[in-house]
Parts: sequence; structure tokens; C-alpha cells
Amino acid sequence: MPTGPQSTRGRGATVNPQGRFESLRRTPEDDGWYGGDGEPPALHTVVTFERARSIIVRNRSPDVPFDLSINPYRGCEHGCVYCCARPNHGYVGLSPGLDFETRLFAKADAAELLRRELAAPAYRCEPINLGSSTDAYQPIEREHRITREIVEVLERARHPVSVITKSALIERDLDLWASLARDRLVFAFVSITTLDPGLARLWEPRAAAPWRRLETIRRLSEVGVAVGVSVAPIAPFINEPELESVLAAARDAGARRAQYMVLRLPAELVEIFSAWLRAHFPDRADRVLNRLREMRAGKGEDVEGLNDPRFFSRMKGSGKWAELLAMRFDLAMRKLAMQRGRLELRTDLFAPPRSDGQLVLFEPDPHPR
Repeated sequence: MPTGPQSTRGRGATVNPQGRFESLRRTPEDDGWYGGDGEPPALHTVVTFERARSIIVRNRSPDVPFDLSINPYRGCEHGCVYCCARPNHGYVGLSPGLDFETRLFAKADAAELLRRELAAPAYRCEPINLGSSTDAYQPIEREHRITREIVEVLERARHPVSVITKSALIERDLDLWASLARDRLVFAFVSITTLDPGLARLWEPRAAAPWRRLETIRRLSEVGVAVGVSVAPIAPFINEPELESVLAAARDAGARRAQYMVLRLPAELVEIFSAWLRAHFPDRADRVLNRLREMRAGKGEDVEGLNDPRFFSRMKGSGKWAELLAMRFDLAMRKLAMQRGRLELRTDLFAPPRSDGQLVLFEPDPHPR
């Protein structure tokens, strides 16, 4: 597959750089195979099923607000060019660029693994975050329904769960989310980076349109789910001017909590985002990159100085511009009477599944009258 800039109809990345672990290097050449106008054909999504050894992952980062997470899929068809999970595709010998959004992996046995891990005698209940790396409700979930199966296990066990998504597909499972919400067992973040449909099509091409995500907030709120909005990431001079308007629109739709994160560019994401920026916003590309560099205060680990991996500063940045952004966020939150962070969820209702996978003959009613 070519690695240089190319036509990517319906996709986010404009390049497909090799992963940092690959030993061989390839250079793109025009060999005339495409013919006609010279444009490559549209890329199709390929899904490979994998059997995981475990499904619950323990987080070790002190600036991530959860300890346990589940990711049903590796890679994400939404194609968000800014996704900081892209470099993870290098661990399976694929590119963090176009491969990340077209060559996906599905954990087909996720629900069964979860059932076993929840049934383990040593397991101690604490909230699990669903979709922390890649979106659990990305388009391929419509067919494979792995996320639905996972939520069914959690709902049956009365296990607390938080979820973050930019997909309206979460509404398919409103029956499960409503059941969990009745006992304060769920909190949902809907990610909205922009209200501009043109920008959304460019940098998150296969995600739900901004207006549709606002409708998702409304529908989750209507069934009792506590909902927040995640304005993440914020890129200076791209979606940064919309911060206050996104928060206000989400508040009107029913969101009561909010969080934000400044754009991070780990590993190959520097090249991927920079190429996208110069392809779509050549008039301001240098300005955007220079401001990002300022926010990393010279602590960048890459040659461009665009990524600061340090805990507690990597999410929000540092310097005057980062401080101004934080002040704007705080002021908007006060005006809108919104709260920061996640809702505290209950853990006292957890009833572990049977380790043999069989159903318990008589189960306690989670909603006694």
C-alpha cells in the first residue's frame, strides 16, 4: 500500500506511514496501475477476528480518571485523524495511518472473557470504562454486536460502567443503559469536537454528524442516563474557537458534566496530523503547529517538539495559551452551571456471574418494590 499522500475518499488520514517497529522501509511510486485520473480506488474496511487472553485492562496512568477499561475493537473506522490510539497499530505490524481505520480487529470472545473475569474469586468491583482507546460503537459494531454483548453481561451483573463515544449507535442499546441508570450504574460521555459539519467530515469522517451527537445526548438523558460532553481534542485555530459554543449546545441537549483535552501527537501521529493539516488547512498549518509546540514548552520528545508525554501536562498542555484555554473552559462551565469529570457510580449491587457460565436459577430482583 502506498505510504505517501493519496486520495482517501471517506477516510481521515492522508498518509499511511510505516510503524516505528518495522525494519524495512518502502517509498511510494506511481506505477500507473490506477489508470484513468490516477486516483486509487476507495479503501474498504477489513475486519480480522482475534481471540484475546483477557479483556479487562488495568490503567496505570495517573491522569486518566478510571482504573479498568475494555476495548472491544483494535483500530477504529471513524477515522478521526487526531486519534492518539493510532500508534498502537504499530504493535501489530500495521500503519497508524490509513491501516488504523481500514484494517481492524474484533475481539469476538470479549463477552465470554468478561463473564469469566467478573466471576473470578479475586475480582473486586470497580467501574469499568468502555471504549477508552477506540470507540466501542464504531460502525462495525452494527454488524458484530460485541459491545452489545459486553453491556448485557455488565447489566446482568449490576456492574458499574462508563462509556465514551461519538456514535449515535449507542442509542440501539438504550434498554440496557436505562436499566443501569436506574441504579446509578452508568455514566456516558459523548465526544463533540466541533459543531461545524464541514470540519467534522474532514477530521472525523465516519463518525456521527455533530447535530446527531447532540440528539444522542438528548436521548440518553431522556432515559435517565447521566451524560457529559467531551470536547477532545482541542486544536488551536481549528476547533479551539468553538469551545464555548460546543459546551453550550451540549448543555442545552442535556449534558450536565464536561471535560476537555488538548490535541496530543504521540509517535507517528505527528506525521499523520501534520500531513492532514497541510492538505486541508495549508493557510494556517504552520501557525497551528507552532502554537502546539508552544504548549509543550520545549518538552517534546519528537524532533518537531510537538509531543509532551509527561503525566499531568500531556492532556492540558502548559504555557500561557494552555492557561488561557483552561480559564475559558472554567468560565464557560460556571456560566452553564456544569460540573467537571465523571459521576461517582455505585459498586454495592454487583452480583458476579457463575464461573461455569450457567445462569443462576433464582436471581435477586435489582429493583425490589
